[in-house]
Amino acid sequence: MSYITNEAYYENNGQSPEDKNWGSYQYVSLNDIVGNFMLMYQGNHEIINNLNRYKVLFHAKRGIQELNYDAMKQIKILQLVVDSQIRFTLPPDYVNYVRMSLFENNTLFPLTENIQTMFSQSYLQDNSAKILFNADGSATLDPENSLVDLARQAGGMQTLYLGPGPYNNQMGWCCNGEWYFEYGIGDRFGMNTETANINPTFTIDKQTGAIYFSSGMSGKSVVLEYITDGMENGNDTDISVNKMFEEYLYAYIRYSILNNKFGVQEYVVNRARKDKSSLLRNAKIRLSNIKPGRLLMNMRGRDKWIK
Repeated sequence: MSYITNEAYYENNGQSPEDKNWGSYQYVSLNDIVGNFMLMYQGNHEIINNLNRYKVLFHAKRGIQELNYDAMKQIKILQLVVDSQIRFTLPPDYVNYVRMSLFENNTLFPLTENIQTMFSQSYLQDNSAKILFNADGSATLDPENSLVDLARQAGGMQTLYLGPGPYNNQMGWCCNGEWYFEYGIGDRFGMNTETANINPTFTIDKQTGAIYFSSGMSGKSVVLEYITDGMENGNDTDISVNKMFEEYLYAYIRYSILNNKFGVQEYVVNRARKDKSSLLRNAKIRLSNIKPGRLLMNMRGRDKWIK
């Protein structure tokens, strides 16, 4: 990217938003990566020649996507309120979640993913349980008529997870449909420790693009931490990557082109693959943030007394 003045960096030359350029020096844009590769890594005296720009652009974007899935993991954080159907719409650039938390009483409570089904679709049926069809012969799927969804929204769906029991709102756990409470020794016999959790739970339906929560979450504030593919909703001018991965991206593009090009010797492809792998490893080490202060915190954790 081109260098900017201090005024442009701190105040964006008086334009809005003021923080547009904050931290921008850490990154190199997609256009710069493609332009640099076309200028320095292909030509008459290079292994790669007669290359179209759109091919470089394609492989550069694929490399950035792979980095976001695995190496960079630049986490986005979104806070929303759960609607009346106890669900949370996934963000448009969502790929995978990192952490889900309930924000209540100025505290973040971690939520556990539910291994049970908490949502379902249902066909419209008559009193004889026969499926009703439309004029074109198709059946109507209506999630609002699903008994699973209705039970979850009404708070009557039983769960394997630790939660409020049906007696005076005491905390307990459900085992084979029966609730048990902490009244005496041995009451926790049979509890599945894998699913023992006092906080609400959630399930993600990737096809419908929604997160479904357990009963009692309507109107609650939820914080979602997630990763994207770095494509910035298809706007190439906004796509960038950390400078520590810049050399890896050049190696990734070079390997991808050589690997799909006819007539390239195998040893050339293998050398390009090794270069790509070694540069990725080096970049991960640089961004690992292994610093003395953080190591000291981990070592202090060994002194914790377990009662």
